[in-house]
Amino acid sequence: MKKKPLKERILETSLVMFEKHGYHGVTVDQIVAECGTSKGGFYHNFKSKDELLYHIHDIFISYVLDRAKQAYADYSTPVSRLCAVILSFTKVFDLYKPHITVFYQESTYLKGDFQEKINEKRDEYRKIILQIIQEGQKSGDFRPEVSAEITTMAIIGMVNWTYKWFKKEGELSIEEIGGIFNDLLVHALVTKQGMEHQDIQAYLLNSQPVNN
Repeated sequence: MKKKPLKERILETSLVMFEKHGYHGVTVDQIVAECGTSKGGFYHNFKSKDELLYHIHDIFISYVLDRAKQAYADYSTPVSRLCAVILSFTKVFDLYKPHITVFYQESTYLKGDFQEKINEKRDEYRKIILQIIQEGQKSGDFRPEVSAEITTMAIIGMVNWTYKWFKKEGELSIEEIGGIFNDLLVHALVTKQGMEHQDIQAYLLNSQPVNN
């Protein structure tokens, strides 16, 4: 079997160690010893341990942001756009759960430019969801009486908490969990007019869920 690139091995090793011992409980010396490289190999790929922590955060935040932009471009209605975003958001907890766990445990240690870059991407992601909800309210597909800002934060908070309880070996797949989130949101947010769209059935639990 082909050996993984050193950068990938350092990332995987540090994820396990940070998750178990905490960011400040692990040194660069311990990381390089565990993954079988040298400090020179480490610093060839990362300028510092802080940059390594930033990279761990950036991997999954970039993923959800890119998928949200793709969903907005690929779908044409507020309902389909929002549901596609929620499904891709939910999937990140299956794809990058160790990264997300380390993020929530250690994000306070991100400082300066690293913190600013991550916060910019998080804010950009929030604005995409907010824009979709506001457009849905303007078109009459989403209930206008609920706050778009609070709804946005409620969605992010609901899905974010998945990292605490999701297990790959659990009864439901990550796609099924995403379908439940979408079903909840559709019934809480979509108006009678919005329910008349042909694509709405794809996001309800009594219909075939959409894949994205």
